[in-house]
Amino acid sequence: MTAIQTPDWVKHAVFYQIFPDRFARGVDPRDRLPQSAIDLEPWDAPPTNEGYKGGNLWGVIEKLSYLQDLGITAIYLTPIFQSASNHRYHTHDYYQVDPLLGGNEALRALIDAAHDRDIKIVLDGVFNHASRGFFQFNDILEHGPHSPWLDWFRVTDWPLSAYDGAKPANYESWVGNRALPQFNHDNPDVREYIMRIGEYWIREGIDGWRLDVPFEVKTPGFWQEFRDRIKAIDPEAYIVGEVWSHAAPWLDGTAFDAVMNYELTGPILAFAAGDRIHEDMVGGHDYAPYPALDAAGYAAKIERLFGLYDWQIHLAQLNLLDSHDTPRAVTLADGDRGSLCIALFLMFTFPGAPCIYYGDEVGLAGAHDPDCRRSFPPEEAWDRDLLEMCRTLIALRRQHSALRTGEYQTAIARGSVYGFVRRDADGAFLGLANVGMEPVSVAIAELGVALGDRVFGAIERNGDELTLAPRSVGLLALTS
Repeated sequence: MTAIQTPDWVKHAVFYQIFPDRFARGVDPRDRLPQSAIDLEPWDAPPTNEGYKGGNLWGVIEKLSYLQDLGITAIYLTPIFQSASNHRYHTHDYYQVDPLLGGNEALRALIDAAHDRDIKIVLDGVFNHASRGFFQFNDILEHGPHSPWLDWFRVTDWPLSAYDGAKPANYESWVGNRALPQFNHDNPDVREYIMRIGEYWIREGIDGWRLDVPFEVKTPGFWQEFRDRIKAIDPEAYIVGEVWSHAAPWLDGTAFDAVMNYELTGPILAFAAGDRIHEDMVGGHDYAPYPALDAAGYAAKIERLFGLYDWQIHLAQLNLLDSHDTPRAVTLADGDRGSLCIALFLMFTFPGAPCIYYGDEVGLAGAHDPDCRRSFPPEEAWDRDLLEMCRTLIALRRQHSALRTGEYQTAIARGSVYGFVRRDADGAFLGLANVGMEPVSVAIAELGVALGDRVFGAIERNGDELTLAPRSVGLLALTS
């Protein structure tokens, strides 16, 4: 059996997920599409399913200094290709960046500017389905059974009804959404088309692909071929799948490097936020930040997670607290900032690549989609203390290899207190979290470690005990 290999840079990365329409409006230096000519929603108005805010890739470029100062080393962009939706999961043309985002020139400029700062760029690959505006499907709408592209999709009957919900659509679409016709991946021409898209943008300089709903592609060997062809161009390209639950079939070293680690998201939030979680906000999603977990329950979830995959996979997992598909963590926790702080600490000290969803670091709230896709707030609305905490945690992670690739062991899991040790040849650390409403003391002898200096957080040493303040976290160096 071939040893599993994952991109080395990912194991040391800190990701930042950007929903381009909502992050930043930048100035297009070519002035080809002045914003005064576009009917945009007010930036600070509540987001809608249909309207555009006008964020673009030029705006991302202008924010690179902010991201670099925060400590970000990789950006994951939700879809950017030409589309008739603000989220751009309805792809029209996989070779053209949406003109509202700045077109191909803006992506080229972003790749170059990001790479100059040692920041990687990962794009969202929506390869399960296209849109009604996708050329080949649009040709079927125009010419019916006479279209040469019939076998690119799964048409079941005529006439097609692409817009009238009172009639059968008569073609397969993602979760029955007629706006998203599913590709026929068994067609070798479709397969080759998607493979070439993946290859093209890797050659253009992107550093990886996040694959949208890849579990919907049932064609045997499809993702294995995708991996082989991408890695032949760039062996260090990152391939991360959107799989919310147990993902072993894709994580044996032949398909994806990692998945979006919602199986970590759920336990972290269930422990950090406890019974503050709004269960009604996560219905229908395949992750479970409820019921509340105590420390022992959290430790059990973590041990189970480690048992699922190879260690090299764990080091490359994309760890997150929320995304464009979920309520934001702080809103899910009933606005409790303390829950978010504990959750961030647990994520940033865990194996794998932590990912901040844009705005979380400054306290941006948001409930169900589209509310979780609010515009990035102005500076006067930022939670500066939260931002500084994120900056500090990122700096500590980047400074100490043990917090990135060191072994991970649970040190204590009792009541409201969970502790862990991260260790490698260059150093070792003890992390502690108290999710309770009362201070808790822990006997140092119980931990079985030799303590050094406090590195971060609200933790005090009193003789032979450590005391954790209510709803707090702490990190200490170990001397052996």
